Amino acid sequence: MWWVSTPHSNKRHRAPVDVFKFRNYREFLAAYYANRKRERGFSYRSFARDVGLGAPNYLKLVIDGKRNLSPQMAERFAAACGLSRDSTEYFKLLVAFNQAKADDERNQLHERLAKFARFRSAQRLDLAQKDYHQSWYIPAIRELVACADFVEDTSWIAKALHPPISEREAAQALDVLQRLGMLERDNDGRLVQVTRAVSTGPQATGLHIRNFHAQMMQRAQHAMADVPAAQRYISALTLTASPALFEEVRRRVIAFRSELAALCDTEPHPSQVLQLNLQLFPLSQNLAPSEQTSTPGPSAKKDSKR
Repeated sequence: MWWVSTPHSNKRHRAPVDVFKFRNYREFLAAYYANRKRERGFSYRSFARDVGLGAPNYLKLVIDGKRNLSPQMAERFAAACGLSRDSTEYFKLLVAFNQAKADDERNQLHERLAKFARFRSAQRLDLAQKDYHQSWYIPAIRELVACADFVEDTSWIAKALHPPISEREAAQALDVLQRLGMLERDNDGRLVQVTRAVSTGPQATGLHIRNFHAQMMQRAQHAMADVPAAQRYISALTLTASPALFEEVRRRVIAFRSELAALCDTEPHPSQVLQLNLQLFPLSQNLAPSEQTSTPGPSAKKDSKR
């Protein structure tokens, strides 16, 4: 815990919540408010007074995502929360990271966040995900190990992938997979998977997951040109549906994904690594009135295959 004086008050506060445990500054502010509201006299109004704001509910608007913070306002919020110098710098970067629009900017800001030792300590799982999803071929090599004819040779691994990678990249991938505990050696010294299935969950949305999916969509794009049609299946449906039916479609896609994963787990002698991309997203605004909960559908407008 760190004590600082706020710029608009002679009182001294301490930060009751560790900001380094958060990847979303709004969630940190919500936790900070929930912790301090038990104190007599603390309120949204008192916080606004400490920050030097005229709007008494400004903190709530920020927590609810209805207001963003400028770099200058982030500095004032950090002071009002009683953050130390390092915690303040982290908080300001976190604000910029959460509010960044482009993935390139978010990636650069995440690299700066990861330089904080306390972030690395609190976010080990996040950084492990980053290592695992940093390149498309790392999960591919993890699956390749399960193939009956797998050869633990970086030259063989590099050439077995499509497209081929370098031997250095193959060696790096093996190192990452063993360091993360996803591969280990059996009693005969052979590399094996620790568990057959690895899942980030049906709706993972972290930055590293987004980067990984972007890579895999690029691989699908290349596959349309580089892989014979008989060895791939790429198709699309354009549909109409209500919000309620959209949730049902998404539920069925998630169930289908789990069904395929379970089916492939039963294969005793796998011989090839496959990638299945599933994308479901809106191509228009929701045109239904807000009180409308269901409409006929879905209606298939176009079914295209490549």
